[in-house]
Amino acid sequence: MGMKLQSYFSVLILFSLCLSASAQTCRSYNGFTNNEVFAACVDHPVLNSFLHWTLIQSNNTLRIAFRRPSTGPNQWIAWAINPQSLNMIGSQALVAYRNSSGIARAYTSNVVLPGPTLQESSISFEVPQLRATYVNNEMTIFATIILRENLTTINQVWQEGPLNGDSPASHAITDANKASRNTLDLLTGSSTAASDTVQKKRNTHGVLNAVSWGTMMPMGAIFARYLKVFKGADPAWFYLHVGCQASAYAVGVAGWATGIKLGSDSLAVEYNTHRNIGITLFVFGTLQVFALLLRPNKDHKYRIYWNIYHHSIGYSVIVLSIINVFKGLDILNPDGKWKRAYTGIIIFLGAVAVVLEVITWIICIKRKRSNSDKFPHNINGVNGINGNATRGENRV
Repeated sequence: MGMKLQSYFSVLILFSLCLSASAQTCRSYNGFTNNEVFAACVDHPVLNSFLHWTLIQSNNTLRIAFRRPSTGPNQWIAWAINPQSLNMIGSQALVAYRNSSGIARAYTSNVVLPGPTLQESSISFEVPQLRATYVNNEMTIFATIILRENLTTINQVWQEGPLNGDSPASHAITDANKASRNTLDLLTGSSTAASDTVQKKRNTHGVLNAVSWGTMMPMGAIFARYLKVFKGADPAWFYLHVGCQASAYAVGVAGWATGIKLGSDSLAVEYNTHRNIGITLFVFGTLQVFALLLRPNKDHKYRIYWNIYHHSIGYSVIVLSIINVFKGLDILNPDGKWKRAYTGIIIFLGAVAVVLEVITWIICIKRKRSNSDKFPHNINGVNGINGNATRGENRV
């Protein structure tokens, strides 16, 4: 009985030690090399990482140690300051990993584009000291950063991911990876996941453009091309077409203006292809509006040239709109369901267009045959009425 109790208490002690180790906070840590001491620290809520820092306000210097226990030899870690928003994109990052020689390496990376790697590059903050250590599966980044004047609250972002050889590969997209960001008050040590207004603007920009250029524009084209073949739909198809395209243009201009504002607020982040296509769409859409005001009558001799212009610009807008929506989705990188939803909408509209195209051709062929039966051609290519008249004249 005594041996059983002794074993029981031994298990409890071991269990309590494990709990205390797992509950260890940054304040109880004293394993820095060279007995380095920092004035404050914070336990990050996700990704099992900690930040220690000392802010010297007199010269705007920030000394930091970002550490992550349980970092595998084939993993990288990163800690970043984003001057503009709570996102990895646009952040000024410090990256560390253990290379193939077993040496911990640290470098800076200006994260200006989404992608699978963190390219080595200069950042907007001066970093006079930067190094990394890897001891007992714990990776730590030590750095001295010269902040902008009077900057005491920062947007911090941290991440971890796998290595591909000696290069950082794309990190996972779990809830923890998405939540690894907050604002940090360097004076008080308080942190909060503040509302990301820039991300909200990006989402608004994406929704406006996906609905207008990417959905309503193709719908307006479908109304114009396929409804007018039905005699009972005239002139309703015209008003549906104009109403849909005008609404799409109005909403699209709002989305375009939001994108211009985002670009002016984020000078360090550029999406040249997406931006250039957006500008082209705005120009083409505006030209279509003015073309509507200058539309000649059906029997005007220049109407055929106006039709060619109107159709070519209109279909160009539709193709560019769909391409740019998908490029925008790649930039925003939302949950996969949003990209699948928009893909489903485009597939549905395409299927509707194919079915209506077939119906249109069937109706047109039937009408052509019906007209041919009413006015049969003679062997000289003259219609029935004129042919009878000719034969009558010959008999006379």
